[in-house]
Amino acid sequence: MGKSYKFRLYPTREQELVLVKTLDVCRYIYNEFLADRRNAYDRCNQGLTTFDQITQVKYLEFNTEVFSQIKQDVLRRLGKSFDAFFRRCKTGETPGYPRFKGKDRYNSFTYPQSGFKIEGTKLKLSKIGTIKIKQHREVEGKIKTCSIKREVGQWYAVFSVDMGASPEKIDPATSIGIDVGLNSCVTLSNGEQYDSPTYYRKSERSLAVQQKRLSKKKKGSVNRLKQKTKVVKVHRKIRNQRLDFNHKLSRILVNRFDRIVFEDLSIKDMVKNHHLAKSIHDVAWSQLIQMAKSKAEEAGKYVELVNPYNTSQKCSSCGNIVKKGLSVRVHKCPECGLELDRDINAAINILNLSTVGTMGRACGVTDVGLGYEAGSHLF
Repeated sequence: MGKSYKFRLYPTREQELVLVKTLDVCRYIYNEFLADRRNAYDRCNQGLTTFDQITQVKYLEFNTEVFSQIKQDVLRRLGKSFDAFFRRCKTGETPGYPRFKGKDRYNSFTYPQSGFKIEGTKLKLSKIGTIKIKQHREVEGKIKTCSIKREVGQWYAVFSVDMGASPEKIDPATSIGIDVGLNSCVTLSNGEQYDSPTYYRKSERSLAVQQKRLSKKKKGSVNRLKQKTKVVKVHRKIRNQRLDFNHKLSRILVNRFDRIVFEDLSIKDMVKNHHLAKSIHDVAWSQLIQMAKSKAEEAGKYVELVNPYNTSQKCSSCGNIVKKGLSVRVHKCPECGLELDRDINAAINILNLSTVGTMGRACGVTDVGLGYEAGSHLF
């Protein structure tokens, strides 16, 4: 089982120059060997393998300036780009041929095996030096790789860790169905609802101001570069807020329930609706589900994805199909008389579709009266 730890780095001015130079060398290698692959195919109709290129990288003139394994990892990254390109060609997707990297599009490099070591409050990096690291928690497991990442003037170390075998799955005692939405980020089958934070929507005005200022700057000027950094910082704040919210929410869900059942939504198709695309991206359902999966695996619990077909239309009490549009927020069944919030009804249906593990005590709404008010919370 794998896990990642991300810690903030605080390099000195001299160390930051070395880090930037390392990124520039890696970007140069990536672009040069990408050009070699293109030329080999255009001129000889023959491709180059990652192994072929790794044997050539040692002949570069700046061979001693960057740790050898970092340069090799750059070529493995390039090889993965081509592997993904050919895979998309075979499956009929939009291929997306690997692109040359501009100065602001190459922001990380990796020590794949060795060349790094944590020593107290310092991170020792080969060919770079000893950099102050803010290690806010202990690293569990065996560190496999160390990636150095630049994010808008900030530097981070990301450690990939092998945690060993996954823990045995527990017998689930409690289960919950979850309906994701836009009005409420998630609605639980026990009636609880968590409102969508909509961080992007709240920052739209300030983001628009910064983007408008950017559009007025002369291309290639220093002022444009400074303004571009301001725009990126607004996006970074939104991303960090969303990440923090989903980390906390997924932790609450995994701590409380042994089995969590989500809808298996095709979000790529859903965002084609231009009326809802911005809101769907803002709530980041995929990120929440992925975090819940990761935390559940570590705890020996279950996260299951089920077919969402008719979960909003089907009555959770009698199974009757009650057609209703998105504007109708209350489920009213003419057959059995059940009346409750449509999202809670959908969450119960999602829970009922679960097939993973031994059925535990389901956390669903039961004995709901006809006078249930839409939007209220049941506990």
